Amino acid sequence: MLATATQRADASSAGSGSGQSRKVLLVDDHELVRFGVKTLYTELQGVRIDWLEASSLQEALDIYTREGNVDAVLLDLNLADCKGLQGLRQFIQAHPTARVAVFSGTQDEFVVRQARALGAAGYVPKGAMMSEMRTTLAALLWPQGSPEARALAPNSALFPRFPSSAMYDRVAELGPRHLEILELVLSGCTNQEISNSMGLSLGTVKNYVSSLLLALDVKSRSHMISLFR
Repeated sequence: MLATATQRADASSAGSGSGQSRKVLLVDDHELVRFGVKTLYTELQGVRIDWLEASSLQEALDIYTREGNVDAVLLDLNLADCKGLQGLRQFIQAHPTARVAVFSGTQDEFVVRQARALGAAGYVPKGAMMSEMRTTLAALLWPQGSPEARALAPNSALFPRFPSSAMYDRVAELGPRHLEILELVLSGCTNQEISNSMGLSLGTVKNYVSSLLLALDVKSRSHMISLFR
């Protein structure tokens, strides 16, 4: 993923010469990761990338509100003030029109599919090859059918591809609340803990869990958990 100083300078001058730019908010609590991404991806399709940085979810929400015209957000899954998909859920709830892509070091199939169901615009692996990440970022910034999008590699995609699976097809049909409860169940939370964290009655949580068992066609809670390991 390394680029020479000359390559970076050429890319920067190409973007600057076009007079165009795109604003991307990078949310990651590792300063070195943010520095590396900013350094390697100074332009895309001849357009300069203006990077904004945040190290926490709250800081990211504040920056997005203040800037008002952010083209895309790259959101790490594990930050000091949120874990897993909680940050994605909260960001989209606060800014429903935001184009938010998960920026993660893992490609767990359940997490990828759940992120998509929650409204993520894409899923960008941190360990992707430089060319792969560039095409994914470009696909995130330009809509399908635009000249920039047509110039991308034919196999560019916003989400990692997985083989077809009946189980994950059922997950894709779940609503946001069922997905949230499923995530908590898979993380090992009891019904009481889910009740406390979500502000729902214990009976309501039990009903949700029962409907999950039916929707996923599994016999028990432990059976459901085992299928996603």
